[in-house]
Amino acid sequence: MDPVEKHLLNLTRRQFFGKASQGMVAGMGLSALGSMLAGSASASTASGGGGVLGAPHFAPKAKRVIFLHQMGAPSQLDIFDHKPGLEAFRGQDLRAFPEIFQGQRITGMTSGQASLPIAPSIFKFNRYDNNTDEGLMVSELYPHTGSCAKELCVIKSVYTEAINHEPGITYFQTGHQQPGRPSMGAWMSYGLGSANDNLPSFVVMISQGSGNMQTLSARMWGSGFLPSEHQGVKFRAGGDPVLFLSDPKGVRRDDRREMLDAVNAINELEHERVQDPEIMARIAQGEMAYRMQMSVPELTDFSDEDPATLEMYGPDVNKPGSYASHCLLARRMAERDVRFIQLYHRGWDQHGSLPREIRAQCAATDQPQAALIKDLKQRGLLDDTLVVWGGEFGRGVYSQGALSAENYGRDHHPKCFTMWMAGGGVQPGISYGETDELGYNIIDKENKGVHVHDLHATMMHLLGIDHERLTYRFQGRRYRLTDIAGIVKQDLLA
Repeated sequence: MDPVEKHLLNLTRRQFFGKASQGMVAGMGLSALGSMLAGSASASTASGGGGVLGAPHFAPKAKRVIFLHQMGAPSQLDIFDHKPGLEAFRGQDLRAFPEIFQGQRITGMTSGQASLPIAPSIFKFNRYDNNTDEGLMVSELYPHTGSCAKELCVIKSVYTEAINHEPGITYFQTGHQQPGRPSMGAWMSYGLGSANDNLPSFVVMISQGSGNMQTLSARMWGSGFLPSEHQGVKFRAGGDPVLFLSDPKGVRRDDRREMLDAVNAINELEHERVQDPEIMARIAQGEMAYRMQMSVPELTDFSDEDPATLEMYGPDVNKPGSYASHCLLARRMAERDVRFIQLYHRGWDQHGSLPREIRAQCAATDQPQAALIKDLKQRGLLDDTLVVWGGEFGRGVYSQGALSAENYGRDHHPKCFTMWMAGGGVQPGISYGETDELGYNIIDKENKGVHVHDLHATMMHLLGIDHERLTYRFQGRRYRLTDIAGIVKQDLLA
């Protein structure tokens, strides 16, 4: 919505006529202004959840998204991109293959190495039935996820321009490598609004892995220049899931209601005076916080889950802050129509001792994410829930540091990596895109490559949004999540 339209929408009849009498809206026809006000009101309220679109641009396949961000960049060559032929090239310098290496920019961590020795994966791969003749090859590290092959849309041809973690994660979360843009969850909240009056439309959960941890700041789930009510709400592992959820000692719920009413009255007076839309956002956030005091404790209480379900998610499911507990919480949020659920699992940054570190990371994530898919499916939620898994880029085929029979490291690799999606209108049981014999470049990148913007455009399409039409005017131009790019990858759609 244009800021002028938004401002006019917030005007009361008394304010409008008062200002009109003072000549503040001189020259603007009353009928034209009334039409603008009516049009703006219908656009923002038709959805019932505050979404600026009022309704999706077209019939959506998905109602919500669960984004499982594997922070630090998992090695696709050790989990999903099976390259048995690499063994013939073991230890050879990648630079000896200029048609493959193509003078690629690499990080300062390996640019000074005398050699870039090719490092085949030491892990076995198993074939899983995914309704295709070839089946899906998945590493022995991910047997539970492999068992979901019939539901997975595995994309081996994702790519990005970002080569370091901070811009890479920012790119995936906001569609731009520089900070300051709204996060994808904020865009979904802004466009579609909330489908649940008692929980935020955008929730974030963070679990700690066992490897090298990258910095994760709140701006990754921020609202940028969008109204602040659309920023993500972070759920914590210890104490209250949300800060200040519990009332202080001596404060009753009735007291809290009276305090909130008093603050709202003051805010409404201030809004009447200055017409700052952020004041209305604060009122909405205060009311949501009040309702969350009842809804969040019920959401996070697993006592109503049957033992078989808890067992399915694995031994860490009752450990607050674990990836397993967050996957189960994600399913519970999906049941309650939370619009965008963002999980970050840290620790995938494996520059050295990769075999040891990746075993621990896969052990922590494999069973819970497979359980999430199976749990959503058995409850009839997978069809309209889009689950997305992946990191900010991939890992290179050469070893960072010395290569031995049982040990190697892998540096950042943005030119090709693997992500998967499930449910929510994507084609189940397919593998999309291929990489060359060294797993270094995308084959047929022009047609089969999936850029960050393409992934965002496709996700939005599944939610019923034309990514070119969901925009926000800021500092003289209209912005969108996909910036000036993005192609909906029709081959990924069911």
